[in-house]
Amino acid sequence: HQNNIAIREEKDGSVTLTGVNEEVVADADHMFKLLESGSKSRTTASTLMNDASSRSHAIFTMTIKQSILIGKGKEQEEGTITAKFFFVDLAGSERAKKTGATGAVLKEGININLGLLELGNVISALSTIEKNREQFITYRNSKLTRILQDCLGGNSNTYMIACVSPAESNYEESLNTLKYASKAMNIKNTPIVNRDEKTQLRQRIMELEEENRRLRLMLAEKGVRLEDL
Repeated sequence: HQNNIAIREEKDGSVTLTGVNEEVVADADHMFKLLESGSKSRTTASTLMNDASSRSHAIFTMTIKQSILIGKGKEQEEGTITAKFFFVDLAGSERAKKTGATGAVLKEGININLGLLELGNVISALSTIEKNREQFITYRNSKLTRILQDCLGGNSNTYMIACVSPAESNYEESLNTLKYASKAMNIKNTPIVNRDEKTQLRQRIMELEEENRRLRLMLAEKGVRLEDL
């Protein structure tokens, strides 16, 4: 399906992929088998810097839906909470002179670097965004940033692991990676629980009922009746 993958934006602003496989898993073992299968199909090539250099980024998405009961007694209703996990392995930034890549491998390296450049631009913009001020973020400049839009500036918690080399010859690459991660640390998100519309509405009704009960108690303690207001 690799050649038919397309990015689509839903009405709620979320991003989905078409042309990819989505499977329901019963347990952790099944999930890890799918992850292993995806890893095996990932393209690699030999360069002067790495015998098995990744020629693409890898994204493994796991969606968890949890059914919950809302309300009390006979008024209980079933609602849904949804969480989505993105596990992303970014291909390393490469310098053509160091890798000695040519032909298709060189072209892949250029595309990898372009995607990482746009990701860096998005991270830089998000890390300097001012509170309560709207700012245009260039998610659409790259498929990578488009797919990871929710992870970076959306309703999410994001953790980044930066891999660097101890070799002096890779000093510039390691420094750039650390700068990348340092900027990512400054991104501030405030995630909320994803509930379906029915669950959100029922939850809000319960909150208002509880607030109404507390206000009635406060008035009663002061000897005030609602009928007298």
